[in-house]
Amino acid sequence: MKLTSLINYDLIQFSFSAADKKEALDKLTSMLVSEKVIKSKDKFLEALLAREAQSTTGVGEGIAIPHAKSTDFDKATIIYAKSDEGVEWESFDGQKAKHIFMICAPDGGSDEHLKALASLSQALMDPEVKVGLDKAEKSDQVKAVFEGFLAKSEESKKEEQVKTSSDRPYIVAVTACPTGIAHTFMAAEKLKETAKELGVDIKVETNGQIGIENKLTKEDIEKASGVIVAADKKVEVARFNGKNAIITKVADGINKPEELIQTVLDGKAPIYSHSGDMATEEETANESLGRRAYKHLMEGVSNMLPFVVAGGMLIALSFIWGITAFDPKAPDYNQFAAILFWFGKLAFSMMLPILAGFIGRSIADRPGFIIGMFGGILADPGILAAATDNALLSYTPSGFLGALVAGFLAGGIVKALKLAFSWMPRSLDGLKPIFIFPILGTVIMGLLMIFVINAPMAAVMESLKSFINALEKGGTSALVLGFIVAAMMSIDMGGPINKAAYVTGTALLTASGTAGSGVMAAVMIGGMVPPLAIALSATLFKDLWPASQRDGAFVNYVMGLAFITEGAIPFAASNPARVIPSLLVGAGVAGALSMQFGSVSTAPHGGIFAVLAGGVSNPVMYLVSLLVGSVISALLLRLLVGKAKK
Repeated sequence: MKLTSLINYDLIQFSFSAADKKEALDKLTSMLVSEKVIKSKDKFLEALLAREAQSTTGVGEGIAIPHAKSTDFDKATIIYAKSDEGVEWESFDGQKAKHIFMICAPDGGSDEHLKALASLSQALMDPEVKVGLDKAEKSDQVKAVFEGFLAKSEESKKEEQVKTSSDRPYIVAVTACPTGIAHTFMAAEKLKETAKELGVDIKVETNGQIGIENKLTKEDIEKASGVIVAADKKVEVARFNGKNAIITKVADGINKPEELIQTVLDGKAPIYSHSGDMATEEETANESLGRRAYKHLMEGVSNMLPFVVAGGMLIALSFIWGITAFDPKAPDYNQFAAILFWFGKLAFSMMLPILAGFIGRSIADRPGFIIGMFGGILADPGILAAATDNALLSYTPSGFLGALVAGFLAGGIVKALKLAFSWMPRSLDGLKPIFIFPILGTVIMGLLMIFVINAPMAAVMESLKSFINALEKGGTSALVLGFIVAAMMSIDMGGPINKAAYVTGTALLTASGTAGSGVMAAVMIGGMVPPLAIALSATLFKDLWPASQRDGAFVNYVMGLAFITEGAIPFAASNPARVIPSLLVGAGVAGALSMQFGSVSTAPHGGIFAVLAGGVSNPVMYLVSLLVGSVISALLLRLLVGKAKK
């Protein structure tokens, strides 16, 4: 699909004016309605604004490329608007957008429009195209500009097929941006254009939305005198080990191509030593320590969640046959229910090692993964009890909090070992990530977890549990106690405070026998509200969450009903100061109402499945409490997060 065939020349807007990008997009979508291209503008305008919420489509140099998908379109179309005064549109160089290319793509269609978008991005980096667009006053002039670019591009491709001259410098590059659309290809085009002016042969690999194109081969890398990686996301960099390489942000590929190329030509680019560190290419100098820690944490959480979901759902499903159907001694025992319950517990047992392992891996690649996994195992009481009866390990494991510390500690251990063994000759580098670091790192992690980390982390957990026990034994009113334990479930959603409340609830449940526990019922409802509130808020307020999060929000209906609180973590992490208080209040209200209505749970898990199986008394008012708490949190999310987005 050629670029020239996608641009709707009949709908080009000259002398276009708008105060800002929101008004510009509103005008352009209104024009599509008036021209009967689409029936209603609301859905497509919402998609465009959601895309802008992710990151601005202002790509600099007076250009903006807003884009979105919609079922209103049968085929991809590009709408061009030219503004003489320019439209306020965030971009890395602060320039107003004078050339606006709105990409209208069919939802669920092929990726042909992405290829056209890549071609558009490359075209807009061509000086002749920009000059031609600045001068254009009629649609046929715009068409001529792009047809001329395509003709020139065909000639360039033919030239690139000719073997490069041995007396010309040769370098390679990789470009990538988070969305993999505009900046990826604009940086590639700028580097190629500048290299041609400097008399340098260059091959540029693009890591775009449509995948890796023009992939660098082993031969390309070997014969290159240097490498430029202009990327804002992870790309494969281990292949550049030992090469002179510049690793920088994608914006530098657009704004500083000559500086980057000249640095490589002058031999001033540092020699890249991979050493198994995946994080090198994305931890740029301008990225804060907090931002790096957040990315490492979310790497662990995102890989942990499938285990939590699988474990929680399997345990919940086992309750369909009865609350004690998993117990061979119980009258309602069912073998299949017991198998589901066992599988669920096994999946849950992997939660802490996976969390710690992937945090470690995010910081220090494979050595960090094995060391982090080992630390997570030492933090988990279930795995530890099954693995050994060694008196040396007869201590209270630290649980979630210890696993969290272990993950970051794993990364630190690997970095310390790299420094300690930096004296070794490069010929022995291969021994480090597969032999030296895993063995020494595992020993160091084990000693630190046993003698340093676990005791204080376990003490924190025990103090939280003692706090709840004191409230329960001290005769605290049902409303207050229910609010506190349910709110604790929503503060860190699977973290130490959450786990302290849950463990205390299950302990009280065990002590009560068949009578059940009101605290356990409040704990469970407090864990159900956060994901349900996230899902409900996305349903009621479609502009609350960006498009990238909205689909994940709806999945939280299932996770919330199954008592899997962790589904709310990515949403809370994106704006904790506003999201967590919203969820805490709703969860607390639900817990208070649950205890006030006298609901008692005889099941330690299961959510709605436990309720349907008769594991929660006064089920109607229990569900009313759940609904009230979820609605309150959803409304607070609208109030707090909604205001934050404006």
